[in-house]
Amino acid sequence: MRYLRSAALVLAVLMLAVAYNFRGFKNMNTLEAMDAAQLARNVSEGKGYTTLFIRPLSMYLVKKRNQETKAVPTVGEVADFSQLRTPHPDLANPPVYPVVLAGLMKALPFRYPLPEKTQAFWNLRGNFWRYQPDFLIAVFNQVLLLIAVAMVFFLARRLFDRSVAWLSALLMLGTDLLWRFSVSGLSTMLLLVIFLGLAWCLIVFEEENREPRGGMGRLFLLAAFAGLLTGVGGLTRYAFGWMIVPVAVFVLLISSRRAVLLSLVSLLMFAAVLTPWIIRNLNVSGRALGTATYTIIEKTGASPDFQLQRTLEADLGDTLLDVFRTKDTLGALRTKVQVNSLKMIQDDLPRLGGTWLAAFFLAGLLVPFRNPATQRLRHFLLGAIAVAFVVQAFGKTQLSEDSPDINTENLLVLFGPLVIAYGVSLFLLILDQVDFPFRELRYVVIALFAVLFSLPLILTLLLPRPVPLTYPPYHPAIIQGIANLMEPEELTMSDMPWAVAWYGQRQSVWLTLSAQTDYFAIDSLQKPIKGLYLTQRTLDRKFHGELLQSAPESTWGALLLDFIVNRQQVPPTFPLRSSMPGLFASGQLFLTDRDRWRKSRER
Repeated sequence: MRYLRSAALVLAVLMLAVAYNFRGFKNMNTLEAMDAAQLARNVSEGKGYTTLFIRPLSMYLVKKRNQETKAVPTVGEVADFSQLRTPHPDLANPPVYPVVLAGLMKALPFRYPLPEKTQAFWNLRGNFWRYQPDFLIAVFNQVLLLIAVAMVFFLARRLFDRSVAWLSALLMLGTDLLWRFSVSGLSTMLLLVIFLGLAWCLIVFEEENREPRGGMGRLFLLAAFAGLLTGVGGLTRYAFGWMIVPVAVFVLLISSRRAVLLSLVSLLMFAAVLTPWIIRNLNVSGRALGTATYTIIEKTGASPDFQLQRTLEADLGDTLLDVFRTKDTLGALRTKVQVNSLKMIQDDLPRLGGTWLAAFFLAGLLVPFRNPATQRLRHFLLGAIAVAFVVQAFGKTQLSEDSPDINTENLLVLFGPLVIAYGVSLFLLILDQVDFPFRELRYVVIALFAVLFSLPLILTLLLPRPVPLTYPPYHPAIIQGIANLMEPEELTMSDMPWAVAWYGQRQSVWLTLSAQTDYFAIDSLQKPIKGLYLTQRTLDRKFHGELLQSAPESTWGALLLDFIVNRQQVPPTFPLRSSMPGLFASGQLFLTDRDRWRKSRER
């Protein structure tokens, strides 16, 4: 019977995953997910840690570093300081998640071309529906979600009891936000598993320190392993690296013997994990975290929107501190932190981890626990939440505006599973104080509690099946069709180069701020731009308020205005003269150097 119950439970969980994929799956719709996926494909194909998604800021840093070291990369007789003619090194992503995805791509049959129209699952009535690589990555992340659920079960059973463990695991399975993250293609599920492993390591460390079984050697090993996991988490998402602060403090305060040395071991192991990657970034770009070094000043008055990433000649000085040499930058940063903190206090903290069970967690802070490990882990969790709050307030960028909940800048979601466990413990504690007229009524209350908690997920499963396409602007079939018009070695420019890189497998540079100076600085001096692909991201913006906001004579808005006034004829001063017919009516624009689509139709 035990095996039958276990088999039935596994089957129920798998059926839930299948149902969610049928009702809730969507192809990738975030910059970060597509960027990580195309980077992973390059790694899996033996092209090294290189990217097809070219940020002008990355070009600037690579060029500056090559000029400082007097390294002159050449292709034939042409100097290639920005490394556009050769594979361009990625400076935006930490390596763990792309490398894990690369291993997945080697193990599974990823098919990047569009599926045949006869393949029913990937198409609907002969029209493209699901992108197979997106779906496989989503399934992999759902496996990580189920691993995290199992980890929460065993953690809750160790800290509380079996009833808390079962209900915590059930509620975690019913958290709609975690399922949405699982199909997003982001690194959140992998980072969640790493964080839960870190929490488990700290629990074992606390128990070993309180009731020694393996001697000091085991304590040193556990302290080192905690630093290792934090370092791996930092190489999965840079912002997670700040978790070393509550980890080191926890080890220092909990240890009854050689506390300073044990804390130092965690710090040294953390540094040992990160140092090789930091050295690589310094050698390539002169910045410890590449383009991510400047995340702190993005989405400020000094750099609104994605302007810094799209800047070809940035005035950043020699170090990060040089950026803050003006009072305007410091004032803009202070405003950014204040605005983000207010929004997080109003929206994120009350539903910590995407659930209203955070209210039980916060109320439970007034209730002491008999188990020292449970009490001390809660202290660590509070410290980690405080550190993550500050880091998230400083680190929010336009990514959080484009996708408010599902983004890699959302650190607070990582604490949701433990918040659920502590909230469930208080709920069951209160329930134990209620004198029910008959025992079965208690189970009815628990069932109603679980249903109310899981209502967002239940509604997702009951609503009509949505279209998995996130169009506009992302339509894999359209993007891949346009990209196939270009030769593999040719360079395009786009307002969503991450999608061109992932779905189209073509090198694409982010739309520069200037349609004159920056564009021709790349086209004439570094590598010819053979195609310009603009989507609803640009064409649907407020024309006067955004497209013509600064320097009207050099913005893309002026080019678009000429294009519309001249009855969809490209201005004579722009080098890409051919416009793909019929595309502008759908809200997109593709310009190239010749009528490539005619040869495509002939083939």
